[in-house]
Amino acid sequence: MEHGFFQQFLTIIASAVVAITLFRRVRLPPILAYLSVGVLLGPYSLGVVDNDAGIHLLSELGVVFLLFMLGLEFSLPRMIAMRRTVFGLGSMQVILTAALIMLAAWALDLPFATSLVIAGALALSSTAIVTRELIRRNEINATHGRLSVGILIFQDLAAVFFLIVVPTLGGSQQQLDSREVVTMLLQGSALLVALLVFGRTVLPMLFNEVAKSRSDELFVLTTLVAALAAAWLTHAAGLSMALGGFLAGMMLGESRYRHQLEADIRPFRDVLLGLFFVSVGMQLDLNALVAHIHWVLAATLALLLVKAGLIMLSAWLLHGDAANSLRAGICLAQGGEFGFALLALALNHQLVSSELHALVVAVIIFSMLATPILIRYSEALSRLLMRYSRSSRQTDSLPHPGNELEDISDHVILCGYGRVGQVIARFLRPLEIPYVIIDNDPLRVQEAAMAGERIFYGDARRTDLLKSLGSERARLMILTFPDDADALKALQGLKHHFPDLPVLVRTRDDGRLEQLQQAGATEVIPEALEGSLMLVSHVLTLLDVPERAIEARIGQVRQERYRLLHGYYHGGQSSKLDKHGAPAEVLHPVILAPGSHAPGHSLGELELAVEVESIRRDQELLSAPGAETRLQDNDIVILRGTVREVEKAEALLLAG
Repeated sequence: MEHGFFQQFLTIIASAVVAITLFRRVRLPPILAYLSVGVLLGPYSLGVVDNDAGIHLLSELGVVFLLFMLGLEFSLPRMIAMRRTVFGLGSMQVILTAALIMLAAWALDLPFATSLVIAGALALSSTAIVTRELIRRNEINATHGRLSVGILIFQDLAAVFFLIVVPTLGGSQQQLDSREVVTMLLQGSALLVALLVFGRTVLPMLFNEVAKSRSDELFVLTTLVAALAAAWLTHAAGLSMALGGFLAGMMLGESRYRHQLEADIRPFRDVLLGLFFVSVGMQLDLNALVAHIHWVLAATLALLLVKAGLIMLSAWLLHGDAANSLRAGICLAQGGEFGFALLALALNHQLVSSELHALVVAVIIFSMLATPILIRYSEALSRLLMRYSRSSRQTDSLPHPGNELEDISDHVILCGYGRVGQVIARFLRPLEIPYVIIDNDPLRVQEAAMAGERIFYGDARRTDLLKSLGSERARLMILTFPDDADALKALQGLKHHFPDLPVLVRTRDDGRLEQLQQAGATEVIPEALEGSLMLVSHVLTLLDVPERAIEARIGQVRQERYRLLHGYYHGGQSSKLDKHGAPAEVLHPVILAPGSHAPGHSLGELELAVEVESIRRDQELLSAPGAETRLQDNDIVILRGTVREVEKAEALLLAG
């Protein structure tokens, strides 16, 4: 290995470590960190790294492994189950978006081949960013999440088509031979069938034998050989190496080794794919970008608006749900990592100039930068836009709270009728406890009303709507919002207008427990902690602990606001922040070796500014020690607090 290549590789990896750390702090995806490293170190900026052939080859292998992973995740049964969304909605989105972008490119006098490449690159969305954000927000199985996933599945298939077609366009851009394109498509289809047959017959037997050896090294090597051999075959046939990676993944995707394969190949994929994105960033000419920044920003805005609009229109025509169609459009409005791969392939075949390549890459990057923010506020944006649309006026036909509730009293008001709200209603119904429901999902309201539920459409955060539900005469109100911010907003109005109404709030964890109680919540039920208490209750029951003792202990934990369940020993993979971005509480033991500052002092004298959970002294455990407790040599002090607080307290205990 040449020293120049090694130095460049080391510089890239070290810079990537720093960039990813910084980007994670602001919750931006690693893809953008790699791109930034490429831009910063590339020949058009600092010039520390050039387009070395070795780095280029490694980056190509990264795309191979990306496609291999997508092939593993490609499920034929799932595609068949979602066939209406995948083939109907997905094909409509890709065709309409690509056609419109091609027309725009033609209007700018770009050749057919160049227009097709740009259209294909911009028609595809970012599978990595969209799925990550939807999973993080627990929206992957929501209506707009399922629509997005269905479209992404077809986009994966469309990417395979483009990977086959692009190499055939590398000849004359003035006159393309349609027979050559058809021949290449037939070759690709034949190779696809041959590899799939091989994968269904020979590969399972091979992996069975490898698995019997119980050798992790052999299993990983066999996986690498399968992926790289398929990539070499497609490359030898004049097709893209990435296509071979996808086919290899498909061959192994239905095997029982799929999850192990994903785990084994992920480290190779992540590192090599990172190099690919670095190489993409290196090709971004900052001078050209600055000179054309107004066009890039205009094109980015146009891409986001047009793509979101086309996806919404397509989904609305096929599914009739305008609000969720709009949310799916917002989620998928950006360009994606496949666009980078197609543009890099086109650049290698001289289908796009380096300047045009840099500008289109910049458009994709800017659109990807906006994606996490757009997804985060997609619900609010869809509500705002749908308020003025014709479809939003269709909610006038839904039941709204009115005079029919004037006679109801001593009832329960359920705000939100998702999973939690429906479970509560199923328990109230047989006890003949009256209840009314308010929810902002039109389809859910319509179906529940048809089933006989007393449910009304509206935003439960609005005080005027809650008043029309008879809040001043209600016995209890239950807020089941998935977002604590919505609960806080509702509590502000309730505390002012209905101060005597008991309000029970469901939340996922206790991150905002005190804030919710201060806002007026009578009781706050953290799902995660209550689930832990339920598990503990079953454990103690199986250990023959008396039921009364179990109830007393769990009741004490609730009375202490789940104090026992706060703070855990900090692992190497643990985050120092909780889900709300605040410093997380941790437990940390400190051994007071002879010569430490703390022995001989009481806890009150030390003023540690953290909670001392317990002290282990020889074989004795001192729980909740008081301020008068004096520390001794070889005590193990268990501290509870944020990482920074614990570090300061540890320094005080040891050195004073």
